Amino acid sequence: MKPEMTTSLTELSPSGLAAVEQEIARACRQARRDRGSVTLIAVSKTFDAAAIVPVIGAGQRVFGENRVQEAKAKWPELISAYPGIALHLIGPLQSNKAREAVALFDAVHSVDRPSICEALAKEINSQKKWPELFVQLNTGEEPQKAGVPPAEADAFIAACRERYGLAISGLMCIPPVDEAPAPHFALTAKIAARNGLEKLSMGMSADFAIAIQLGATHVRVGSAIFGKR
Repeated sequence: MKPEMTTSLTELSPSGLAAVEQEIARACRQARRDRGSVTLIAVSKTFDAAAIVPVIGAGQRVFGENRVQEAKAKWPELISAYPGIALHLIGPLQSNKAREAVALFDAVHSVDRPSICEALAKEINSQKKWPELFVQLNTGEEPQKAGVPPAEADAFIAACRERYGLAISGLMCIPPVDEAPAPHFALTAKIAARNGLEKLSMGMSADFAIAIQLGATHVRVGSAIFGKR
């Protein structure tokens, strides 16, 4: 049964999807980029179907989740009910969840260590399903955060391609919360360029306009669309 759309776009918060779309369009104009060059990922982690359905109804089709199990619990029914949904895993991936991740997600933004590469390669070959893959960088080299240090990025990307046979589409980064994001976005773009990677997953609710100015092709926006968690 198709979940009911009980909320219209106009009933979403003033800082909801329409406002985010306007800001993306403005940032693209300022950067002299086409709006179509930026994919908005609506980050629906922790929100249930009742909150997600109105956003789908407003036209959004790309969503991001942090955890495989949470996504598995709510998205298969939504994907079946609403055509054209693309689901991105933007949170950390455990090796033992690779099978479910490849089956459910259209993109994985958190490729960051050899064990994940090995598990993804095995499942991609087994399932014959090829999600887009992003290498996650830890541009701030924060010990509590996942991601490949910038100095190791080139070697890791090469290993993804040559050792594991993975087709890497781009890079993802999450700047430190207490630092200006622009240098981290610029560094990510520089590493991507020298490795022939065209896609950049960077920018969240507070800084996606800056990320677009610096080349983001995917912005991950949650609270500005859905409200506070």
